[in-house]
Amino acid sequence: MELTKKWYLSKTVWGALLAVAAPLLQYAGLHLDEGAQGELADSIIAILGAAGGLLAIIGRISAKASLVR
Repeated sequence: MELTKKWYLSKTVWGALLAVAAPLLQYAGLHLDEGAQGELADSIIAILGAAGGLLAIIGRISAKASLVR
């Protein structure tokens, strides 16, 4: 596997974290079924992707140095 990505952009990682968190949330009174866990993982990935893009734009605008080849 040659392609890489940040750990927090992995649906597998978020799915695993939610699978671990689901019983704890259920104990606290919030029930997440498998479908809700999948939707939540997809939403987290989308939010992180948008936040990453926004951070890149802000970083480029506020940068003190020019880009060169």
